[in-house]
Amino acid sequence: YKILEQIGEGGFGIVFMAEQEEPVRRRVALKVIKLGMDTKEVVARFEAERQALAMMTHRGIASVLDGGATAGGRPFFVMELVRGIPITDFCNKHHLTVRERLKLFTEGCHAHQKGIIHRDLKPSNILIAGDREEPLPKIIDFGIAKAIDHRLTERTLFTRFHRVVGTPAYMSPEQTGSYNGDID
Repeated sequence: YKILEQIGEGGFGIVFMAEQEEPVRRRVALKVIKLGMDTKEVVARFEAERQALAMMTHRGIASVLDGGATAGGRPFFVMELVRGIPITDFCNKHHLTVRERLKLFTEGCHAHQKGIIHRDLKPSNILIAGDREEPLPKIIDFGIAKAIDHRLTERTLFTRFHRVVGTPAYMSPEQTGSYNGDID
């Protein structure tokens, strides 16, 4: 893989647009753990994200294509490169009605039908590819996803007591810690 440019960054990982050179030539998104962030907890979450993506095949979810480790030992995985804009930008640009916005959003919620709870659905993680006539929502960034009925990794993975994961402005009540029920 040849790194072309950085296209995203989160708490633990960096996403690059890269060119896959073999066995086929194509543009991809390559996500790698940030230097110095390769703790057991972060590596476990990274492996869980990679597994969650690998389990889901749907046109509305970015596909995982490959995985491995850098020469320095940092885990990475390669995904389909989504050429889109955040859902809110798309809706505002095209002046979508509330009904059209909700239809677009629900089309992107397929992951939950596979027993995976994303836990960080926000505009920047729901990209819209295509145009107004044929918009295609693509869900990306399953970094804090949770599986309901199976394990995503062999490593121990849990959210620490009183630790909040996700983006507060977009959290469900059960994620904020102020609600005693399970995340569902």
